[in-house]
Amino acid sequence: MTGHPQDGGTAVARGTVELDPREALRLLASVEYGRVVFTHQALPAIRVVNHLVDGGRVIVRTRLTATVSTVVRLSSGAGVVVAYEADDLDPRRRAGWSVVVTGWATTITDPDQIARYEQRLRPWVNMTMDTLIAIRPEIVTGVRILDDTTQS
Repeated sequence: MTGHPQDGGTAVARGTVELDPREALRLLASVEYGRVVFTHQALPAIRVVNHLVDGGRVIVRTRLTATVSTVVRLSSGAGVVVAYEADDLDPRRRAGWSVVVTGWATTITDPDQIARYEQRLRPWVNMTMDTLIAIRPEIVTGVRILDDTTQS
């Protein structure tokens, strides 16, 4: 019997394939939303944001008053370490992919870059999104979860 374990079915083991960093960034660029993970009051915090990938950096748009903006803005010039995760998982096929980028986040302050990214990265919620953050990846990992039609 197959199906979702919560529905009384048994889980079918899925094969996985590790993604190389280039493929992982390509997949990350193919979706609009992800989760930024940062430290807040010595604990991990996660926020959903929209993003784009440009020149190997992950660019996110948020609010100046958002916790993630405050944490990044108050960091030293080198930035603050964050993780960024995005995925495309099909719950019916129980297959897809997940990518995690770990790196240094800094606030974008260059007026030309701000203008460029504000045009390309529109707010996704009905709020003022007045801050742009760039994540410079140090570690890029990803995994593809295979379904029955893609397993060998």
